[in-house]
Amino acid sequence: MPYEPPPHLASLTLSQIAEQVEARKLPPVEGWAPKQEGDSNMRIAADGTWFHEGSPISRQGMVRAFSGLLIRDQNGAHFLVTPFEKLSIEVEDAPFLATDMVARDENGTPALAFRLNTDELVIAGPDHPIIARGDAETPALYIGVRRGLEARLNRSTYQQLAEHALAKGDDWSVSSMGETFRLKP
Repeated sequence: MPYEPPPHLASLTLSQIAEQVEARKLPPVEGWAPKQEGDSNMRIAADGTWFHEGSPISRQGMVRAFSGLLIRDQNGAHFLVTPFEKLSIEVEDAPFLATDMVARDENGTPALAFRLNTDELVIAGPDHPIIARGDAETPALYIGVRRGLEARLNRSTYQQLAEHALAKGDDWSVSSMGETFRLKP
């Protein structure tokens, strides 16, 4: 069955975004206890490019499939998990990039939704916080995705979020799903 990417984020209501998020079926890696461990010989570069044995993975379907198997442990190490193996994977910064953002306000609840480089949609809130790191000179914004994983906002998405914050006030904070997030480290 061919892959159908979700519709353009700007054309979706908050309810439609929530439906897209709910429709994504991920493997139940939390319940797997693989006995074999090793190295995947894979790396995710800071720009979101996935590599295997030094060569970029050019098939986006493979990247989407691998991304569903990805976890981060409490020590910050990343792994690909199957029922049979737990393989380490090098991640230079964050395993995902947030490539687009849209602000919605339905029923008086402001929400910020992000599209990742894997076409996954994430709505910022208690389970998906926006995190500011770095310093005033080189700030970096991230959004929590799942299983300890994060997505770094790319430059254009960072700018979208900054413009949204400035339109709401001058305190460099945004609200989504009942939570308020500071955008300054």
